[in-house]
Amino acid sequence: MNARESGILRLVVQSFIETAGPIASRFLALRYNLGLSSASIRNTLNALENKGYLKHPHTSSGRVPTDQGYRAYVDSLMEKATLQPDERRLMREHLVAVQEDTDALVEESSRVLARLAGLLGVALGPQLRSGILERLEIVPVSSDRVMFVISVQGGVIRTIVLNIVVELKRHHLDRLIELLNERLSGLSLEEIRRTCCDRVMDLKDERTGLVQLILNDADTLFSDDADRHKIRVEGTANMLAQPEFNHADEMRSIVSLIDDSSGIVELFRGRNPEITHAPATARVLIGREMDPDGSISGNIRNLSIVTSQYQRSNMQGTIGVIGPTRMDYARVIALVEGMALLMSWPGEKNRPGIGTSVRA
Repeated sequence: MNARESGILRLVVQSFIETAGPIASRFLALRYNLGLSSASIRNTLNALENKGYLKHPHTSSGRVPTDQGYRAYVDSLMEKATLQPDERRLMREHLVAVQEDTDALVEESSRVLARLAGLLGVALGPQLRSGILERLEIVPVSSDRVMFVISVQGGVIRTIVLNIVVELKRHHLDRLIELLNERLSGLSLEEIRRTCCDRVMDLKDERTGLVQLILNDADTLFSDDADRHKIRVEGTANMLAQPEFNHADEMRSIVSLIDDSSGIVELFRGRNPEITHAPATARVLIGREMDPDGSISGNIRNLSIVTSQYQRSNMQGTIGVIGPTRMDYARVIALVEGMALLMSWPGEKNRPGIGTSVRA
């Protein structure tokens, strides 16, 4: 694109975000002081359409952005937005009380983000495999069951109940818990899962049978599987109120997507969840970029997502917004990055204050 085409495309995208209606050359000539005639603007719109940045909806004389047009706008044409003081204040007020409870933080952050963005707010819990074990507790809950309480740095607690075949004696259990914590605390859950056999093998004949139980169920106790789909989605009514989703088919697509928790997790974490991104740095997927092979439920070609990873100790989770491709990308990016920054907790000694100013 030349300079004129870039400028016109930016105005078309901004105008379409505001109006949700096709943008015609006359509209641009009347609204903006471009120093160009309607005919010159129309020629530029034709050039942008021929290059794939704009398209004609039905028989309208106006044009709307394509996915390619939105991508060019997000990557190089839009101006960055900053969070308003009242938005920062609202985030802090809602998150300060739950900063040390990661489950509550995930729930509250999705709700606040949906409210501020007016779209779908989504939060995924942190991936525990890299979490550092603070303490392991084993609590009898009946004569044949025990509950493992796994406390991870960053305010995350996992509880798993397993069956046992030996009646437990309290003094035997207390001594075993201390031995296990001496050997396992300070290690990541993934490291424990891979190496616990070597670390506790000499204890496997102890009289409670719990060490053998741990060895048999290490993949359950110390993997991400139990938390893989820990997800909160808020703001369904916000999405259904958007003009893009006025018809029954579009409504069904949104509901289908919301019901497909595994699909949302795949969208937010990417096809390769091992790849991580810098916390509080937004990632934008537009239209067909979200689902190039059609593996996710529902028709999502009219949707975009803005996501960012947040840090809890050395674990990463994901926060983000799902909305129509016509979303206000600059504002949503500022909201998502700001929320991710407030959710991040690199550790007690280096923990940022909740009043830290939010970067946009």
